[in-house]
Amino acid sequence: MSTNNGNNNATKKNVFVAFSNLVARKQAFSSDEVDDNKNLSVVPGNDEGVGESKNGNGQPHAERPMSSALSSGVVFEEIPSPNRVVRSGKENAVVDDTFTVGKRAQTPRLNQILVESGAVAKEKIEEALEMQRKMADKRRLIDILIDDLGADREVILKTIARYYSFESVDPTPVFGNKEKLQFIRQLLDMLPPLYYDMAVRHKVLPFELYSNGYDKLIVITPDPTYPEVHPIARAFKFPKYEIKYVNTDHWTELWRQLAFDQGAKQLGLDAEDGFSQYDKDESEKELEKSLEEEIGRGKLNEVIEALLVDGVRTGASDIHVIPKGTHRTEFHFRIDGRLSLWSAIADVRAEAVLTVIKDRGKNLDRFEKFLSQDGFAQRMVDNKMIRFRFSTMPIYSSDLRSKLESIVIRILRGADAANGIDSLGMPDSTRESFVKAIRKPQGIVIFTGPTGSGKSTSQLAAIQTIMDPGINIITIEDPVEYLIEGCRQVKLNHKLDFEGALRGLLRHDPDVVMVGEMRDKTTAEIAVKLANTGHLIFSTLHTNDSVGAITRLYNMGIEPFLLAYTINIVVAQRLIRKLCDRCKMLDEHVDIDLLIEAGLTMDEILSSTIYKPVGCVHCIRGYRGRIGIFEALAMTKEMRKIILKSKDFIDEDALRTLALQNGMQTLRQSAINLVKSGVTAIENVEGMLCEE
Repeated sequence: MSTNNGNNNATKKNVFVAFSNLVARKQAFSSDEVDDNKNLSVVPGNDEGVGESKNGNGQPHAERPMSSALSSGVVFEEIPSPNRVVRSGKENAVVDDTFTVGKRAQTPRLNQILVESGAVAKEKIEEALEMQRKMADKRRLIDILIDDLGADREVILKTIARYYSFESVDPTPVFGNKEKLQFIRQLLDMLPPLYYDMAVRHKVLPFELYSNGYDKLIVITPDPTYPEVHPIARAFKFPKYEIKYVNTDHWTELWRQLAFDQGAKQLGLDAEDGFSQYDKDESEKELEKSLEEEIGRGKLNEVIEALLVDGVRTGASDIHVIPKGTHRTEFHFRIDGRLSLWSAIADVRAEAVLTVIKDRGKNLDRFEKFLSQDGFAQRMVDNKMIRFRFSTMPIYSSDLRSKLESIVIRILRGADAANGIDSLGMPDSTRESFVKAIRKPQGIVIFTGPTGSGKSTSQLAAIQTIMDPGINIITIEDPVEYLIEGCRQVKLNHKLDFEGALRGLLRHDPDVVMVGEMRDKTTAEIAVKLANTGHLIFSTLHTNDSVGAITRLYNMGIEPFLLAYTINIVVAQRLIRKLCDRCKMLDEHVDIDLLIEAGLTMDEILSSTIYKPVGCVHCIRGYRGRIGIFEALAMTKEMRKIILKSKDFIDEDALRTLALQNGMQTLRQSAINLVKSGVTAIENVEGMLCEE
């Protein structure tokens, strides 16, 4: 009995001590005053004091950067004891692992600062507070302001970071520094998979490592008050960490360079990894066995999953998987319309890599290596559902025993990636004609251009412009490029082909129909019939210019009177690479003869500012992003008369002359305007300028 009483007394004493410590911490939370220019840091828990360690003079120890610590073989030990977080600033707080500053409700003082600084209007604050009171999940006020009320994200986050005295970081000196980028990448790779995904999702990156008796990690993020930042920072397993603010554009650029800095070695595939070498005389049976063993190691699965994610994050439209022999596979990303070598895997059989990739997609048979196959997959990347379309094609190999295939993976980002007609870059006159045509209740709107010229994006922008709950919009595509909310998108299969879907559509009461492509006379006739019976049709054709689309339909067998009265507008388009604004330079050696041949006068040449590409860490060979050029042929009464008079052929010259008189801007003229305004370089549109 006495033993039990002793245990009970000890327990009560421990509870009393713990309660006293908690009270002391809360008092420190409410009364501690510190300077504005200190930041968040983590120190090992102790009872002697909170803050940075100091020398005998009472001054903080000098810290030295350790940018190359990992590469020089420094071993970092995990600290098993719990950490305590110190906040300094206007809202002072000392917190442990059980709660963080980011979880506290937003203070009235901070709301006042947001209004006084002009970051957000007072009415929006009040509206956000009202929305927050009605929500069950109690989202942060700043998230409601940014996501629901459209407040400026960068201005709000910067204001909050300044209010809480987070130091700002300018990471631009790191850009292009391969040693520092590699160091950051190594730090990031130390995270467990769960925390790695959290770090990317919440935009948290390690930046620097300081040594002061023990190591302190500098972590940067655009949103330093987000609650998940602290668990991510602790997951790096350093004794201390300090959180600093970085603007979103700089964070995005740093992440892009970290992604581009990856090569085959960073992907984790070295000869040292233990992948076996194979003799040239091994039998077919041994080859299959070795492939299965190599795939079974699990390393390739991680590499391919990382490849898909990197393709999304770098803005690539396609991933090309190209075997370059039996033991080398190259990965090329198509970014801004150009293929760039991303990485390569050596010392691993190409067939093993191809098999793992085919296993990622549905409807792909890993054992079928002599036929072309189509498959698909989807992944959640950075909180967005991304779809991937796979296409395989058998190719020749120098080793007759190897059955190699080329694989192309198209990345489909979804309809939320498009931003409406304004994002297309149409000139004002073209945009006016285009909007007028798509708002008509019936007729055909045709988009023309080669593969990859942005036709599907333009169709999507047009549909989003006219989207209304009161109309029935149906799309028939093969394959489906975008999943469009508010539309019924027909799913084609082996039992329902393109023609069958179009015929069934006539009885499905549509108002607007998007036909992926008018491939032949049958599909063209059905599309024209729909347009002629009071429906608005969007479709595409593969022609070089706008006038050529009318000739193409006429040659398919569509009657001239149907063409004359069903076509609203034909838009021909291309995508042109844009010069990087950070590094482009004035072109002092302009090809004057080429510009004169393109139709420019000497006065126009002298008054124009013409640039050339240079290349920097922010772009790819001097270019970053693309912009559309357009040629819009809007039908008029005079054009309809020309088409109606056609007998054996369509008079394209007469139509083009009349369109130019009505103010149509050709693709060539659109390209010239981009050169004159410094958006692109002559070399990028040279072929278009020389066309007749």
